[in-house]
Amino acid sequence: MQGKDDINSRLASMVASLTAQEGFTASALDYVHFMRSDHAYRRTPVMYEPCICIIVQGRKQAYLGDATYTYDARQYLVVSAPMPFEADTEATAEQPMLGIHLGIQHALAAELALAVQEAQADAALALTPTGKPAGTPANTPTFMYATQVDDTLAEAVLRLLQALASPLEAKILAPAIVREIYFRILMGEQGAAMRAALSQGSHFQKISRALRKIHEGYSDKLDVDSLARESGMSLPAFHLHFKQVTSTTPIQYIKAMRLHKARLLMIRSGMNAYTASNTVGYESSSQFSREFKRLFGRSPLEEVRQMRSVLRMHEGVGLSSLS
Repeated sequence: MQGKDDINSRLASMVASLTAQEGFTASALDYVHFMRSDHAYRRTPVMYEPCICIIVQGRKQAYLGDATYTYDARQYLVVSAPMPFEADTEATAEQPMLGIHLGIQHALAAELALAVQEAQADAALALTPTGKPAGTPANTPTFMYATQVDDTLAEAVLRLLQALASPLEAKILAPAIVREIYFRILMGEQGAAMRAALSQGSHFQKISRALRKIHEGYSDKLDVDSLARESGMSLPAFHLHFKQVTSTTPIQYIKAMRLHKARLLMIRSGMNAYTASNTVGYESSSQFSREFKRLFGRSPLEEVRQMRSVLRMHEGVGLSSLS
């Protein structure tokens, strides 16, 4: 078995060779991207879709409410629901931040979480008359956490990059390795918290459905009362559990989602601020501009000029020449 430092060195070398330019680089799997940043960024507002973020060089810190999460070569970040927060990036041109962004396929993650819980329940029944092993800690659901990268996970990520080198292996083997990576994370140090969050019937699962509805219908007229009813909660309970999950209110979350979506539309699609604001559901372009500047600290035009190169998506160059 390779040492962790050796595996990380190989991962960093492979990702560095993939990402000649700052920004995101696509892979053969549409939900796997590679990241590179040549500059440090402080407390930048970001919106992560459900993902596993593995940093192989440099460091990032996420700020959600009063919590801070550090993810680097020793710790990875898991975000299992669309989440707006702020992030620092530690990087230089000589030592760029390099990472792998693995999108979470919700149906697959939930299927694996259920299978793991059922297997563990069967094992627990065999251990004690009560069906619960003595000393088993309570599982506190969470949609965002950072935890240690262990050897088995690092090796699986390395095998994923190697599989992506070949079109045939990318099609046949890479999805199976992604499934293994999900399993390793669900069985990891904080995997119980993610499994609890994915459990059907929990209030976290109900909030997760509301977040996905907002994520998919951000341009619609979203009504918090309707979201609460569709989640099977009273309005006060919905507000309480929503804030527990996201550290913000439903209205603020919807606003942040729309502003982040508009930002990406302007950066990646070349829309002007007026068109982008209408596309994401704003009726007033002046209100959009005020709220955009309040969140990002710059006008829409200034923000697009600053971030276009950082959030640019490049075509994958392949890994066939990498070891």
